[in-house]
Amino acid sequence: MYFTDRGIEELADRRGEEDVSLGWLAERLREFVDLNPEFETPVERLAT
Repeated sequence: MYFTDRGIEELADRRGEEDVSLGWLAERLREFVDLNPEFETPVERLAT
């Protein structure tokens, strides 16, 4: 198991039955990249 897999599982457990929209996620990713430009390439990979 990769470190990322554990993080994704933890996120899913914390969110429980809560749903988020793709638009909400896109806005959070934009905010994240604005604050952390060094992660632009990984976020782009995730998005594609």
